Amino acid sequence: MSTTTMNDSKYAIETRAMNIYYGAFRAVKDVTFSIERNKITALIGPSGCGKSTVLRSFNRMNDLIPGARTEGEVLYHGQNLYDPDVDAVQVRRQIGMVFQKPNPFPKSIYDNIAYGPRINGWKGTRAEMDELVERALVGAALWDEVKDKLNQSGLSLSGGQQQRLCIARAIAVQPEVILMDEPCSALDPISTLKIEELMLELRQRYTIVIVTHNMQQAARVSDYTAFFLMDKEDRAGELVEYDVTSKVFQNPADKRTEEYVSGRFG
Repeated sequence: MSTTTMNDSKYAIETRAMNIYYGAFRAVKDVTFSIERNKITALIGPSGCGKSTVLRSFNRMNDLIPGARTEGEVLYHGQNLYDPDVDAVQVRRQIGMVFQKPNPFPKSIYDNIAYGPRINGWKGTRAEMDELVERALVGAALWDEVKDKLNQSGLSLSGGQQQRLCIARAIAVQPEVILMDEPCSALDPISTLKIEELMLELRQRYTIVIVTHNMQQAARVSDYTAFFLMDKEDRAGELVEYDVTSKVFQNPADKRTEEYVSGRFG
């Protein structure tokens, strides 16, 4: 993938007339918006409106679903990620993902972090790998809690720690964008707060796109918010409104957005 044009644009990802299908069913229709670099963008909306489908389109995770296809453009570095010559594996190295439920590998904490660099052809020394593991864990605000037990299983950690381990695993391969699909939905309030604080720190170095059902979370952490809704006629998810988060929550342009964020929806 070309990486030469990224610095010329303030956007990390741009979609243009994007439609996503599962077989004959159109799940998402005509989505066009641009995600700014080094910002947190929240995708909100009721269940079934296509938020996670849109999120997964950014690193071609939908490719793994039989019958899924994407039409239109998803631009990254000025290149359509769905061009035939683009390698989906390479896309996922540069656009990492953290899932709803913490999913550490059944390996040591150390090997959870080292796994990505190793499968991507790591050529460094053990000492350099030690540095990379520490850097990733520091970056995920987990180092101080696990530095004396790096050989213990990642599955031995608490749920919140496991999710931060998954974030460390994602940043170990040095992506530019981190996608988070409801990363706090399985966590308690204290762990959720830690993840939110971590997102705000990571924004300095990464572009973050988060799907969340938690309106307060979107209002707290995101710079921009995209509100999706299912079209009642064709059941496809569509982008209703996309703007600075404070405007979406305090002075939305669309009545449907106002009804949703105020809790009067449906």
